[in-house]
Amino acid sequence: MLGKTEGEKEFVMKLSLGIGQMGAPGGAKMIELAQQAEALGYDAIWSHEIYGADCFTPLAWIGAHTSKINLGTSIMQISARTPSSAAMHAVSLDYLSNGRLILGIGVSGPQVVEGWYGQPYPKPLARTREWIDIFRKIVSRQEPVAHEGNHYELPYPGGTGLGKPLKLILHPIRDHIPLYLGAEGPKNVALGAELCDGWIPMFISPYRMMDVYKDAMAIRGPDFEIAASIPVVVDDNLDRALAQVKQSVGFYVGGMGAKSFNVHKDHISRQGFADEAEKIQELFLSGQRDQAIAAVPDQLVDEISLCGSKDRIRDRLAAWKESPVTMLNVGSADVDTLRFLAEELA
Repeated sequence: MLGKTEGEKEFVMKLSLGIGQMGAPGGAKMIELAQQAEALGYDAIWSHEIYGADCFTPLAWIGAHTSKINLGTSIMQISARTPSSAAMHAVSLDYLSNGRLILGIGVSGPQVVEGWYGQPYPKPLARTREWIDIFRKIVSRQEPVAHEGNHYELPYPGGTGLGKPLKLILHPIRDHIPLYLGAEGPKNVALGAELCDGWIPMFISPYRMMDVYKDAMAIRGPDFEIAASIPVVVDDNLDRALAQVKQSVGFYVGGMGAKSFNVHKDHISRQGFADEAEKIQELFLSGQRDQAIAAVPDQLVDEISLCGSKDRIRDRLAAWKESPVTMLNVGSADVDTLRFLAEELA
């Protein structure tokens, strides 16, 4: 298959479910969706993190109400937690869920990193590399952890001077917790292919990704997972279905970043929609949000999602099967849609 690992005998596309808002207090709807996805054979459920709910608490809640489905963070922002703190979160959840955690990580953008977490954003690639190195050392539990880098230092070099290298007290049930990198820039994706177990792309077109990310795809290992976040809207009215996806694309390309720095806008531009992305941002930042959303191209939205009738979606699944993507991270809260995809990709 085009884009799949050379020599692969048989390929079965995995399915996962991305949960958005938790719903009413108590999380009943979230638990119901997770249990339905588990019963349908979905491989994982992903919990997001921006500047609202954290990504671990919903997964702990879901993990207590399920038994098989993997629990993924999408995306745990590395500026929100030191590597040590994240390792304790990850090892604890992995321990309690009997080894079901997939830790999806990412750097976010400067508005969130500096405005919300109060951390510096520059040199995100180098920061990510150091973060991963420390995290891996902690989870492997081979020795007390020390690190002297440009972004992290353990022990802390100032303060009382009493800090010393420490080793995780809890013995993890796995000495290697899968790390997936949420990334859009080619260099960041290549970093994930080099150091991580998987990649979580968003707004990705199966028709274009081999051109945009050919270098990263060339260095990925045979077991490297690509869990692509894909909105799915089953509706015989294609225009109405596409309009739902345009809301999200317009917001991210137009408003999730500054005029001079928006990784989502750059990502869309690299896939061949530079002029359209520029127009979306100009309209959005000038206060014309409805016009910005309307300016999102139908072709773009159609390529990065699965929209339309069941027959149309069934046909368009072929492009995803032929791409390097190994897991469809379905964006839908409709159980009938989840069941339809499970039947098609069984």
